[in-house]
Amino acid sequence: MPTSNRHRVQSWVSAGSLGLLLTCAASVLAQSSPAASAQNAREECEKTFKPSTGQPGKDVVWVPTNDGLVTRMLEMAQVGKNDLVYDLGAGDGKIAIAAAKQFGARAVGVEYNPDMARLAQCMVRAEGVGERVNVIQGDIFETDFSKATVVTLYLLPELNLRLRPTLLKMKPGTRVVSHSFLMDDWRPDESSVSTDGAAYLWIVPADVSGKWTFQQQGGKDSFEVELAQAFQKLSGTAGTAKQEITSGEMRGSQIELMFSEGDVHTRLKGELKGDRIEAEVTRNDKTSTYIGARRSS
Repeated sequence: MPTSNRHRVQSWVSAGSLGLLLTCAASVLAQSSPAASAQNAREECEKTFKPSTGQPGKDVVWVPTNDGLVTRMLEMAQVGKNDLVYDLGAGDGKIAIAAAKQFGARAVGVEYNPDMARLAQCMVRAEGVGERVNVIQGDIFETDFSKATVVTLYLLPELNLRLRPTLLKMKPGTRVVSHSFLMDDWRPDESSVSTDGAAYLWIVPADVSGKWTFQQQGGKDSFEVELAQAFQKLSGTAGTAKQEITSGEMRGSQIELMFSEGDVHTRLKGELKGDRIEAEVTRNDKTSTYIGARRSS
């Protein structure tokens, strides 16, 4: 073989060997990437227990929530790094993990099924969020989740209703998000229906029912308001003539209501702070600060 041809063959062999080495190296790197490692870890978790859609639980059957709806639920609740999310009926831990990985929150999952709880705990470790997520095995009706700022649910309507009194006693402004199911006459503050499924958001309202006197700061004007409250909706009367409130609503500790006295149209927007309401009141076109005090009778 001529020398020039021998050099060409040697160059081709060298190039082929180098290509094979690079391919192998790329394969090894891919297998050792964080995403691949997490996937391998999740698969290891499921070797011990792998749930199946429709399997029976304590009060419900298990059906996984798709990733798109998990994200949408947490977005609706405006979850952030300062939040503590409780997922009631945590299943495999997907929502609690997403709250930490995607939104930086702390999260606690509560799951009754011991096998499922152990799987969720394994998934938490596999995803590397053990410092921010804890999944406990327990009964949601016996678990204290009063410190949560966000509560997520995928329960049947009758279970939502059993939880409703506890949810309504939580700190005003706590966000509650349910996958698919409502809470009877407590209507949601926001709804989202898409191909991913339905999600509903409630903001726990403060209690402002009763009689209030609003006094203008730095002025002499004042008016009386008597409020009746059904969840976040307000009704009642206002002013010396006890005119009907035309609209009224709570969003957490935020209050907004409107009423008219003859030609004077009043709009009140404010916030409950302790035992008083600090509000901006617009009467016709003039806006002033008013302080509302709840009357004892």
